[in-house]
Amino acid sequence: MHMADALLAPAVATTMYVASASVAGLSIWNIKKEDKVDLDVSHKRIPTMAVMSALVFAGQMINYTIPGTGSSGHLCGGMMLTALLGPWAGFLSMIAVLLIQCLFFADGGLMALGTNIWNMAFYGCFVGYFLIYRPIMRSNLLASKGSKVANRIKIILSSIIGCILTLQLGAFSVVIETSLSGITDIPFGAFLTLMQPIHFFIGLIEGLVTSAVLIFVYETRPELIKDVQMKDGVKNKLKLGTTILTLAIVVAIVGGGLSLLASSNPDGLEWSLFGNGEAGYSENLGLDEEDYGLTSSMSETSAAIQEKTSVFPDYAFANDEDNPLGTTVSGLVGSGIVAVLAIGICLVGKSYKNKHAANA
Repeated sequence: MHMADALLAPAVATTMYVASASVAGLSIWNIKKEDKVDLDVSHKRIPTMAVMSALVFAGQMINYTIPGTGSSGHLCGGMMLTALLGPWAGFLSMIAVLLIQCLFFADGGLMALGTNIWNMAFYGCFVGYFLIYRPIMRSNLLASKGSKVANRIKIILSSIIGCILTLQLGAFSVVIETSLSGITDIPFGAFLTLMQPIHFFIGLIEGLVTSAVLIFVYETRPELIKDVQMKDGVKNKLKLGTTILTLAIVVAIVGGGLSLLASSNPDGLEWSLFGNGEAGYSENLGLDEEDYGLTSSMSETSAAIQEKTSVFPDYAFANDEDNPLGTTVSGLVGSGIVAVLAIGICLVGKSYKNKHAANA
């Protein structure tokens, strides 16, 4: 669902930058507030935020085929991050993922970055958490408070329902944003009719993947799952370091190996715009991939910046796009950079807090 700059007018892109930056600032403020209440939360957040951000980055590299459509989808990750980190840290983690994708891999336009953060992070981290995940996890579903069976069911239900809902909202926002940008060659009704159903199925698969990851964490380190109700005496099966190391190994396998198996079909947004006629499927809106949407001085400047910063454009070597090693290196390097950036976000907040305390 990474939008290109051509899909946005500068005014819409700027508005979404302001909206996303405002929520980011609020998230930083709330994380500092949480740290003042419980330092132990901060200590556990740093390694968890690093490895989970890296896992979402690696997971987004794997496009899975949506059978019978000629389209594909990939993990969004907002719900997964929020279930382990809470909405505030989850949102900042998604920013780290999308920022690195944009600058180093030219995935999504730089002018569209604020919009992509809103569409892919805001709904999963806030709407999905406060309206779906938390109410389900805190409910008395199955009238068996704290039982493992009930908790597993709650995790699965909240993951699937949350991912479907938030991807529907994100897809709808894309349609609204292109319409507000005045792109006449993308009819609102036709675009909406294409975007919503395909992202329902993409969200369904993401929900299953998210629930599988969260069930693993619940079985090994249940204290990391937000809002889970546990009976007294329930113990963690693995140490925090062992759990983090296991997830780090999964990141390396996914980013460095499984990413080579990603579907070549266009994702839901590209499929809606351009179709997949070469593979015998519908042309859908049938736009020209080389000439569509809008151009502006802002988008041209953004493209020039991205050209200089993208070390691995489209997750490949710049001068050898067909070399599969480029995908492996992109997955490993990108995951590492995202993990470091996520740690940096945590440490900046901690250093600010320590400095403030010293001055006081």
